[in-house]
Amino acid sequence: TYGSLVHLLLEHLCALPPGQRPDAAEQLSRTADPAHAAEAIAETLSVLDDPALSFIFAPDTLAEVALTASLGDDPLYGVIDRLIVTPDRILAIDFKTNRTVPDSAASCPEGLLRQMGAYAHALRAIYPDRRIETAILWTRSGSLMPLPDETVSSALLRTGYLDAAARRS
Repeated sequence: TYGSLVHLLLEHLCALPPGQRPDAAEQLSRTADPAHAAEAIAETLSVLDDPALSFIFAPDTLAEVALTASLGDDPLYGVIDRLIVTPDRILAIDFKTNRTVPDSAASCPEGLLRQMGAYAHALRAIYPDRRIETAILWTRSGSLMPLPDETVSSALLRTGYLDAAARRS
């Protein structure tokens, strides 16, 4: 799919020098529909070429981080697209290729807010001594949208998997 191709390109092209990215992108997308491939390559290169987003793809960031945790009585399995770990905070970033980009965190689709709330919940258990933050990188607009903790935590609570006491632990 289009989204999978953009994710693949972001994951692999970020480690290459900018001059090598177009050829590598062509190779990585050679089995994709040519019309979708061209659009996905342009979108990906635009994101990777944006200096304001370069910290997301720095060599010390973690890509495609598998995550397993408990969500109430149920297991949670997920893959965080990019994880930035510092001594005082953790930033989990998910890439989204939606054609329509919300203008604020409050207008994000509920499912995305719940997903990011689940990631934040799991990361709190792994890193209890650090501030946990989440954000969405909208590849279509090349914009990073920080998601307030209260917004994603409230969305997760609305799933019914956790009660308010479990959320705080």
